[in-house]
Amino acid sequence: MAEYDAGSFDDLAGILKRLRAPGGCPWDAEQTLDSLRRYILEESHELVEAIEDGGAREICEESGDVLLQVVFVSTIASEAGLFDINDVTRAVCSKLIKRHPHVFGEVKVKDADEVSRNWETIKAGERSGRGEDSSVMAGIPRSLPSLLRSLRMQERAAKKGFDWEFGDVSAVKEKVLEELGELKTEVEAANADSTKEELGDLLFAVANMARHLGIDPEDALQRANEKFARRFRDMEEQAARKSVKLEALSLDELEDMWQTAKIARG
Repeated sequence: MAEYDAGSFDDLAGILKRLRAPGGCPWDAEQTLDSLRRYILEESHELVEAIEDGGAREICEESGDVLLQVVFVSTIASEAGLFDINDVTRAVCSKLIKRHPHVFGEVKVKDADEVSRNWETIKAGERSGRGEDSSVMAGIPRSLPSLLRSLRMQERAAKKGFDWEFGDVSAVKEKVLEELGELKTEVEAANADSTKEELGDLLFAVANMARHLGIDPEDALQRANEKFARRFRDMEEQAARKSVKLEALSLDELEDMWQTAKIARG
């Protein structure tokens, strides 16, 4: 409609208010902060995929969908008298200024690593000032993918000096092998609880190795997932051409098809 033709940020906020108002959209009106959680996650993942695979149009569209969720949250919060979108933007502007004293203040920094360390120190100070948990481990979302959460925890610990010399992969490799040996011991002992714990320790150590190699472990595993899916789809196509079902084949036959798929699909 003409009243929203400009497509500005204010237009977006106005559209959400109208959708939630009496006579608006029944679906939008019944949403809550809790019900929006799944959409926030889905839209965030779609934006990440667009950045990985799409062009400018896809990234622009998915960015809009993520922004929509932020405005949706603030609209619901405003109705409850909690905060509105202006509070959100004021808070993030204030945060950016406070956490960039080397830009908006007199602090001098030599590189991006020092900026990152200062950022975490300022965050911890803010939490302490509010009487919140001031640990460097605080504020890492539990909902993060496990490998990414491991990486963030290790990065923060490293900033406090709890780390091997960065890039010393040999030391990290020894830790991985140590954890693998402990896992093997528990598997052989058929101890389910300890096996689960040692498997977690092994994955944590592997994430740490990825960090020292300069590799995002979450990205690396996603690439492995895509590769596996690509090759398995090829196996399904091979089976279809032969008019057979994969589950009817022997492991040796399946392995032959897998090797064929590796050659064909990489």
